[in-house]
Amino acid sequence: MTETGAQLFARLDARRCLTDIEAHLFPEDCGPRHGEVVELHGLEGTGKTELLYHLLCRCVLPVEAGGMGVEVVFVDSDYSLDMLRLVTILENRLAAGLSTGRPEAGSSGVCPEEAALRSCLSRLLVVHCGSSSQLLLTLHYLDTSLSSRPGLSLLLIDSISAFYWLDRCGGGESVARQEDKLTKDYRITVFATSHAIRRNYKNVASSSSSSSSSSSSPYSEYEQPYLCRPWQRLVTHRLLCSRGMAGANMASATCADKHSKKQSFNVRCTSSSSSSRGTKAHKSSSFYVTDGGVVFV
Repeated sequence: MTETGAQLFARLDARRCLTDIEAHLFPEDCGPRHGEVVELHGLEGTGKTELLYHLLCRCVLPVEAGGMGVEVVFVDSDYSLDMLRLVTILENRLAAGLSTGRPEAGSSGVCPEEAALRSCLSRLLVVHCGSSSQLLLTLHYLDTSLSSRPGLSLLLIDSISAFYWLDRCGGGESVARQEDKLTKDYRITVFATSHAIRRNYKNVASSSSSSSSSSSSPYSEYEQPYLCRPWQRLVTHRLLCSRGMAGANMASATCADKHSKKQSFNVRCTSSSSSSRGTKAHKSSSFYVTDGGVVFV
């Protein structure tokens, strides 16, 4: 049966919007909409990958376990995806979200917990890329397959800056141009991490000569974007990640004595999406990492 253009657009329009993917991260009513790009930027060890795991689990978990029940593509360009860690988070979230009064294993011999975990993992497609050319081919593949998978709502890339120095030397492919086509044509939401590798010495100098809290912000030293202009134009939400200290906010969390000494992380979101009505909206939050994943405080 031949599908008309109107039928195709109607099917793609049913793709799940992710504006409510995580209220702790984004300003009110400014979550990522269809076709928007979110960049998670920060130094190594500032919680970017853990945040991606958190968002991934939020998407693939079933609705009854507090998830969204949508499909996700995870592009691992750093070869750092820890499947054991991801499965551990999913198991903890499923145990906390699903009711305990479930039936025993059926004739197939598969217990309900294992079946739920398999269902979550079936919504995840993992792709490994070793160069910007492979990343470009992956995005091109998605270009040809997204039209048949309206349940696929999120593209995660860890990280978009993995091949920065190689491309600077050899002249990389236009990955941003391909992503622009994906976001506009197929209305898929993109989350991508980028490593902070360029220090903003102007902000360092201003923070040393001023005592204001804004100048001494933990984000300002490495917040300057360095990726190509086409990518910078694509980004509608920027999450700046940094390490925090176990302070008053952490101590006020549940089980304060148990968690007060945990390493905390800070995130500042700057949103310039269409929902922010032409002005930039901001929100700051903090979290720490447990065996069951990210916990916001």
